[in-house]
Amino acid sequence: MRIALAQINPTIGAVKDNTAKIKAYYHSAAAKEAGLVIYPELAITGYPPQDLLLYHGFIEQVERIIKEDLAPLTATGPAMLLGAPFRVEGELYNTAVQLEDGQIRAVHRKSLLPHYDVFDEQRYFVRSPERKIVPVKGLAAAVTVCEDMWNDRDLHPRPLYDLDPLEDLAAQGEFTYIINLSASPYNFGKQALREKVAGYLAKKYRAGFLYVNQVGGNDELIFDGASLVFNHRGELLYRAAAFDEELFFIESEALLQPSPAPLPQIEEDISTIKRALVLGIRDYVLKTGFKRVVIGLSGGIDSALTAALAAEALGPAQVLGVLMPSPYSSDHSVNDALALAKNLGLEHRLISIDGPFRSFLPLFNPEGKPSLDLAEENLQARIRGSILMFISNREKRLVLTTGNKSELAVGYCTLYGDMAGGLAVLADLPKTMVYEMASYLNRLAGREIIPHSTLTKPPSAELRPHQKDEDSLPPYSELDPILNLYIEQNMSTEKIIEQGYCADTVHRVADLVDRSEYKRRQAAPGLRVTTRAFGLGRRMPIARGYDYR
Repeated sequence: MRIALAQINPTIGAVKDNTAKIKAYYHSAAAKEAGLVIYPELAITGYPPQDLLLYHGFIEQVERIIKEDLAPLTATGPAMLLGAPFRVEGELYNTAVQLEDGQIRAVHRKSLLPHYDVFDEQRYFVRSPERKIVPVKGLAAAVTVCEDMWNDRDLHPRPLYDLDPLEDLAAQGEFTYIINLSASPYNFGKQALREKVAGYLAKKYRAGFLYVNQVGGNDELIFDGASLVFNHRGELLYRAAAFDEELFFIESEALLQPSPAPLPQIEEDISTIKRALVLGIRDYVLKTGFKRVVIGLSGGIDSALTAALAAEALGPAQVLGVLMPSPYSSDHSVNDALALAKNLGLEHRLISIDGPFRSFLPLFNPEGKPSLDLAEENLQARIRGSILMFISNREKRLVLTTGNKSELAVGYCTLYGDMAGGLAVLADLPKTMVYEMASYLNRLAGREIIPHSTLTKPPSAELRPHQKDEDSLPPYSELDPILNLYIEQNMSTEKIIEQGYCADTVHRVADLVDRSEYKRRQAAPGLRVTTRAFGLGRRMPIARGYDYR
């Protein structure tokens, strides 16, 4: 039998639009004589629908469409496995609904409900009380939903759950196929890990493995797709497109035969992260109803990279760069920003903030002269933020903020200033990675997109004369590894110091991180590409006391 896997990009909550997409892929699969079409986890609602699941009308709409609109298609067409929230005996489950012969043949309920990192499924769903093998269009298949494949005791010495759904299914009877409907968000290294786990399970159970993953950006989460097909020997037969929709086909018999040329495991690099950010920008902008964006161009590396990624995601014509020099902006920064706009083909405007800045000084300084303190530095940033938000309101452009993860971590950013905007593109990219990606973009293009001087000059906010980031922070080459240990690996300051880092620097960095929580709580959503981003997966109290020394 020919099996179709539909790796689709749904919009959260847009049930009717998602259903139209599901039907379009279904008809394409039927036209190519597929006997079964498989969709990702919660494909009809998008993942994660969060508190939309608490609205009874939302669930009723989903169930009505499945019963009245989608199930009838299968009376004369292929069977369907559809990810959807669905009620069984009054309880809501995360399910794979099996539609066959014009009706709901089975409802495969998710057994393992993640409640860590960015996941919060126990808030909404009930854990499946049972696992059953139900033939799918005549195939003996173990149907699982996402997390259900991630608790094998041989792979994970310290499993998170007291149950391995596949092990339980295997104890009930033989199956020759494993089907997994997934909505697995991307972070660097995730693709390789999935391939390792899926290949291992296929080999362990001597079953063909069909894994279909959601693709697309949903708020801060980016789903990479990269769906997988393994044969019964754990050999990778097919890997779907990463960061793009795709409908692909596999013959069921091929999953039970050796492969003459299995695919090698994927290797991820900076290009993978770049593709994730481009997709995240495009989907966030379009799914929130915008078409165009505006970015403050400072001549620095962060705004340059943000603009380059936005131009690729949306097209240069949809990106406006605004240069807003202050009395302390250097000529080379203005020139670098102009060069960047020219290299990318962006519309750009130059709006000096010198006049607005000086008009504020008599209000706060008795003699009307600059005091060169932090308040005046932040004032410049807030004037710039006001200009960008004015343009956003008048021209219906989404403001993309340009701060990176290193700055956001230690609070080297200004509330209602450079933090003002709708999406923080680089919020999960450490400064050192920003440089790496900027250099990569130039190599990829085979020409200078981001000006060479932007890459080589010392980073500076240019909010006072001769200012450099290192006046306030440790060098990024030292700061970023400490932040990684403290934030992503949850390592204590004592353990970080044991790694060879200066004790004073480690304590200072930890202090900055902890004191800046209130800023991050008010920051724009940031696209997640590491294992621990600021946002859904990191929940810290603001008013707290914790003595780590």
